[in-house]
Amino acid sequence: MSEKVLVVDDEPGMRGLLTRVMQKEGYTAAACADGGEALQAFKREDWDLVIADIDMPGMDGIELLKRIRKDHPDVPVLMITAYATVETAVEAMKLGAHDYITKPFAVDELKIVVGKAFERQRLVVQRDLLLSEIRSQYDTEGIKGVSGRMRDVEDMALSVAPSRATVLIEGESGTGKELVARAIHDNSDRKDRPFVVVNCGALSEGVLESELFGHERGAFSGAIASRKGRFELADGGSLFIDEVGELPPQAQVKLLRFLQNHEFERVGGSAVLKSNARIIAATNRDLKSMVKAGTFREDLFYRLNVVHITVPPLRDRREDIEHLARHFLEKYCAQMNKKLGELTEEVLMALRTHDWEGNVRELENVMERAVVLCKGNSITLRDLPEEVRGDTGAAEEAPVRGQTLTQVLEAMERQILVRTLAKNRGSQTKTASELGIKRTTLRYKMGKYGLV
Repeated sequence: MSEKVLVVDDEPGMRGLLTRVMQKEGYTAAACADGGEALQAFKREDWDLVIADIDMPGMDGIELLKRIRKDHPDVPVLMITAYATVETAVEAMKLGAHDYITKPFAVDELKIVVGKAFERQRLVVQRDLLLSEIRSQYDTEGIKGVSGRMRDVEDMALSVAPSRATVLIEGESGTGKELVARAIHDNSDRKDRPFVVVNCGALSEGVLESELFGHERGAFSGAIASRKGRFELADGGSLFIDEVGELPPQAQVKLLRFLQNHEFERVGGSAVLKSNARIIAATNRDLKSMVKAGTFREDLFYRLNVVHITVPPLRDRREDIEHLARHFLEKYCAQMNKKLGELTEEVLMALRTHDWEGNVRELENVMERAVVLCKGNSITLRDLPEEVRGDTGAAEEAPVRGQTLTQVLEAMERQILVRTLAKNRGSQTKTASELGIKRTTLRYKMGKYGLV
């Protein structure tokens, strides 16, 4: 369906011209002779753009603009007038007019202005959809946990969100540290401002400083123009500095200065700039150990560590595995337009008993892979990687160098339990019977090896 343009002008010749131009451009166009007639047109149907003359008898273009902005704030209004006064243009723009052109005008100029208006509308719609998607994914539900430990993380994120305090999030790779950071941002009064991310571990030292603080033209080879850094881009919002432990010494000094007075300088510049960005940092390294080793500044550590949140690894909160698996199943079924049944107990047991060294990120990848490969009505063990479904034969592997006999035997015992439970689809009674042990003994061993 083509966009709908409403032309409002008291001169019949101009109404006809504007209407024909819009129709030739592929738009659906209609015309009104005054503001009152235009408001009646809005009562009958919706319009995507209004082109209105300012100087009209009765309700003039300025008054019509006010009414449209009040009742239909998302509809852009393009003002046209033969009286090219600065005062009129300024008033129209202050009241929310999209743009302003004067008679006589070139038809090509009108086409360009209208095209830009619709392009801006499309971008606004895309932005709103993206914000809606991000917020649905990254509110506190985005943390996706039912365990007590993840509820503690959620409570901490909600508690710190309204403040301006700097937050340090620690946890292994793949645990969801960025999800926590986004939840903090999206539950703060900064939620409508930018959430800017920089990964210190993914950038070289020289590039990292430029990305964080920006650079001036000629600051280094290839700097052909000045460029804003993440601190400027995040002004009024939140700057998420991931893998902050990878910051080189000079960048640590600059970050410390920013945390102290919110001031910084671009690379190659001398002007002191300010930003009201809130800092949320994350790391998978032990910053306290780095401070003792002299590789991370102690004063910076304490500036970052105002509020500390630790995201536990998935193996320490196994009760979240089923919840997360179902979430990812639903997510990827929707993306791939598939309808799959509930996860079977056999599959859930394999997921629960895997160690998940890659944490939530690994689990998500496994579930995406399973949805892609599944050819039946529900995911089976065949759709899971070998290492997840327990077919790796670890019990027959040679002892690992450095392990004691007790450790090797426990690893073998755990693997046997995993296989037998998976084979019996999680039935503890059948598993205990097959292994020749009491069900209470099985429960004890499952607890010992983190299988419950």
